[in-house]
Amino acid sequence: MSATQTNKIDITKAATSKINEVDFEKLSFGAVFTDHMLECDFTNGEWQTPVIKPYAPFLADPSMRVFHYGQAIFEGMKAYKDDNSDIWLFRPDENYNRFNKSAVRMAMPEVPENVFMDGLSQLLKIDQEWVKKGKGNAMYIRPFMIATGTGVIANPSDDYKFMIILSPVTSYYSGDVKVVIAEHFSRAANGGIGAAKAAGNYAAQFYPTTLANKEGFQQVIWTDDATHTKLEEAGTMNVFFRINDTLLTAPTSERILDGVTRKTLIDLAKSEGINVEVRSVLVSELVEAAENGSLKEIFGAGTAAVISPISGFSYKETYHELPKIENAMATQLKDKLTNIQNKLAEDTFGWTVKI
Repeated sequence: MSATQTNKIDITKAATSKINEVDFEKLSFGAVFTDHMLECDFTNGEWQTPVIKPYAPFLADPSMRVFHYGQAIFEGMKAYKDDNSDIWLFRPDENYNRFNKSAVRMAMPEVPENVFMDGLSQLLKIDQEWVKKGKGNAMYIRPFMIATGTGVIANPSDDYKFMIILSPVTSYYSGDVKVVIAEHFSRAANGGIGAAKAAGNYAAQFYPTTLANKEGFQQVIWTDDATHTKLEEAGTMNVFFRINDTLLTAPTSERILDGVTRKTLIDLAKSEGINVEVRSVLVSELVEAAENGSLKEIFGAGTAAVISPISGFSYKETYHELPKIENAMATQLKDKLTNIQNKLAEDTFGWTVKI
């Protein structure tokens, strides 16, 4: 290993790389990680010097607060390599700002921009060979923070660990996605932490999603906690509905995550002259549209899959199949977005940032 210091980041490089052990043609999403990771501790009321070092497990005290009281947040981002071997991030400021909003909501310290952004840039430069060219290839970036203070008293931790790990990925194919609309379970409630990317939000979804899987559905479309009449998110993604030629999606709130892909698709659709309505979408409205033939498409939107088309939904034990559409709006928007991300089309919005 060799140790250096760059822009107040201590860097220890791995003696050898494991990149030649990886089959980049057969990657399982989020299962393979690069040679290095970034780590920065918050102790004694201040952030310490960030460290980039070889990817490896670390020791954890059994009484660490994250295990007992769930102070844990994360983000999901991607980096892309263009034909000139330059590496680009997509709207990283949105992820950085949302990360710190999540931190505030979970009573955790905000991460300084130089730790998050400069650390990420250095990490990507060190592991740049892991970022592969070609549309569909990307580097999935997982910044996260956990409470590392010890003791089982039910208080916020005094100590925290911020980390970034990198995972090379290829195109995310989810296959045929059928969903069931939630009638009892809720993803989040008013006054809760639904708008934060808190780990517990995702853990709470596993049980109702498992029940849906047993019934032959891949995901759940979540409804509001109070009345279960308003459509909110699909699985771990924001959700869009196309009724005739209008694109509908729910407004962000304390219950709904302010997705980066979501807001990007809204801007892209508007720039293409598509009528977009950001408003509450009722379950009854969706069922009626499915029955009269005006419901054309449903799709989820998120970092991993970008857009995940939904082939049908079930509500009150009645299944509604969606029509097969050539040149679907979901396909058009996904192509436009991924072309910008991969520098195959001009970025007139200023979303891409060169490393």
